[in-house]
Amino acid sequence: MPLDLPRLASWLRCPVCAADLDPVDRLTLGCATGHRDDVNKRGFVSLLGSGSRHVGDTAEMLEARDTVLESGAYSPIAAVAASGSGSRVLDAGAGTGYYLRAALTAADDPDSVGLAMDLSPQAVARAVRSSERVDGLVADTWRPLPVRPGIADVVLDVFAPRNLAEFHRVLRPGGTLVVVVPRADHLGSLRAGGAMLDIPSDKAEDVITAAEPLYELQRREHVAYDLTLDGALRDALVAMGPSARHAAAEAAAADTTRVSVDVLRLSRR
Repeated sequence: MPLDLPRLASWLRCPVCAADLDPVDRLTLGCATGHRDDVNKRGFVSLLGSGSRHVGDTAEMLEARDTVLESGAYSPIAAVAASGSGSRVLDAGAGTGYYLRAALTAADDPDSVGLAMDLSPQAVARAVRSSERVDGLVADTWRPLPVRPGIADVVLDVFAPRNLAEFHRVLRPGGTLVVVVPRADHLGSLRAGGAMLDIPSDKAEDVITAAEPLYELQRREHVAYDLTLDGALRDALVAMGPSARHAAAEAAAADTTRVSVDVLRLSRR
């Protein structure tokens, strides 16, 4: 699909001086100060710079995530997280773009567009390739985002790191932050074998407390259901997340597991 350079630029600011980025030529963005950034022909730009201490998902983790998401295993989560989406949606930690595509499909505006932001260039490439309505940005959520102030109607953060102050800056006044966090019993039968990391019991409460100075909680919804497993899905659930970096053990041989998450919808103050 053709690269829409003006649309990509409309999201972005210079990572060096914070001036707006604009197209300079067919594959270059630049600011008035003179800084320049090359755009990948596949439709995304890396504004990561140097010094990031974090590592993005590997190709193997992305393949596992694709297996899980495209099976429909998490479609009830996507349906709740995507409801009431806006015209401009930023997905922080977008991965393969699954939740971002759901949000754009659910939007009232048929011309809604999304920005898939992730630390992994491979993830961003997948997200951009998956929809002509998605632009891509390689960036570190923990650092100041190379994104213009007030440019997004919605920020999605699904099982991803959260930079609440920066999300607040890039949201328009009254814009919506959607955060999805797992509960302690999420995929509990798979954790029994020690192949997956434990989940703190108060994740949602921690997010709500941290967000209170900048956001107003609109709704908290518990999404829970039993998921039937086969061998491929069971292995992919373990391999797609942070446990894949640490686990030497195999997932417990469960036939079902419990999906259990909180979906928080917060309004920017």
